[in-house]
Amino acid sequence: MSSARSLLAIDQGTTSSRALIFDDAGRPMGQAQQELPQHFPQSGWVEHDVEDIWRDTVGVVKGALSNARVAATDIAALGITNQRETTVIWDRKTGEAVHKAIVWQDRRSAPLCDRLKKDGHEPMVQARTGLLIDSYFSATKIAWLLENVEGLRARAERGELAFGTIDCFLLWRLTGGKVHATDATNAARTMLFDIHRQAWDEDLLELFGVPASLLPEVYDSNAEFGATDANLFGAPIPILGIAGDQQAATVGQACFDAGMMKSTYGTGCFALMNTGENALTSANRLLTTVAYRIDGKTTYALEGSIFVAGAAVQWLRDGLKIISSAAETEGLAKSADATQAIYVVPAFTGLGAPYWDADARGAVFGLTRATGPAEIARATLEAVCYQTRDLLKAMEADGASGLETLRVDGGMVANNWMLQMLADILGVAVERPVVAETTALGAASLAGLKSGVFKGPEGIAETWQSTGRFEPRMSGDERESRYAGWLDAVRRVRS
Repeated sequence: MSSARSLLAIDQGTTSSRALIFDDAGRPMGQAQQELPQHFPQSGWVEHDVEDIWRDTVGVVKGALSNARVAATDIAALGITNQRETTVIWDRKTGEAVHKAIVWQDRRSAPLCDRLKKDGHEPMVQARTGLLIDSYFSATKIAWLLENVEGLRARAERGELAFGTIDCFLLWRLTGGKVHATDATNAARTMLFDIHRQAWDEDLLELFGVPASLLPEVYDSNAEFGATDANLFGAPIPILGIAGDQQAATVGQACFDAGMMKSTYGTGCFALMNTGENALTSANRLLTTVAYRIDGKTTYALEGSIFVAGAAVQWLRDGLKIISSAAETEGLAKSADATQAIYVVPAFTGLGAPYWDADARGAVFGLTRATGPAEIARATLEAVCYQTRDLLKAMEADGASGLETLRVDGGMVANNWMLQMLADILGVAVERPVVAETTALGAASLAGLKSGVFKGPEGIAETWQSTGRFEPRMSGDERESRYAGWLDAVRRVRS
């Protein structure tokens, strides 16, 4: 075994590509980042140029190595984490994509999804994949490409093409075209993978018209995925971990026990609760997903998403122009008149889980002559807390065990006032980690597991540290009264 102990993570996201290097205690040593252009060829269509992604990925890895003052030979292992569901099809001989990547946000396959739901296929899809039929996932994006790019279906059926999510495409390129594989967390987001049997599903391939020859092999999240081509970074680096971004953050937050939950507050909010060996089928329109598959053992999670979290703060800044930076919301919230029952429902693009109401639109309730920017800012932050409680309630209704502590990450968690309100509205403690880069840390940790830098998940858990713990202070009566007001506001925007 090599004496190298540093770990490298590639974090390829929707708006940027990053590389981070961690030491063997999970502490960041250096990083590099490059913004990624988005392409919008039509309303509702979102694409990426995979050559941009590839060039930027190689560039940020070289930059991170330089900034951390380490060489490729000092890296014990590389882990990859990625924007999930984004779909690439490429030529197996040339490695060139046949079309731009169709991004997870893209809605072009919504008519196909509507038709499949109308034809009664959703119960079978949910039973096998844990997912609801939606254009969010990869299957209908593949179907669109095969139907709309000339000659593609014939080439796919001849075995000339390969499909992959972004992790899979990067793995192919990093290994010089030697490895066509993904991990169980990314496979679980395609809507083609039976999460119970841990295998591609023939009935789903037939339903979506996807030839099996397109598909990658599915490995554990910590596995020997190959090594980078020696010419890329000066020496081969073993690739020993892959996980989709939200699952990687779950690992980075060391949520290894059933009942542990992490919530990421970025533009939207993604909450995952570890349900252990039980793949709980949601009756509340949450998603059942693979949290991680380590050493052959699959751990499941319930996932809920909020469309608008940090985006509501951007609205305060860019739409209402009552703040010039997100940091100002903390001071405004502290100065607000707490006796005013103001509710902001930020349903700018409808409501996500557990409502899934695409027609709902945003509103502000309870305005008086005394209402000012401080009260609006406070109510906007409170909306994020109420929506998190909506998700937690849905998870508990689906049979997830009672939450004791919520671990949080993402740009919004720098706001202490919001985290205290979150603890108050949930009635559980909220913890913020020392290492904010939980997604990249999770990918590096999975690679560290396989390379022996960490001895089992408990070794990762031992390195996790809190930089702030927020205990609930609000009385139970006030908590329930405030939340009842939120539910009433939601009911109004839905009707």
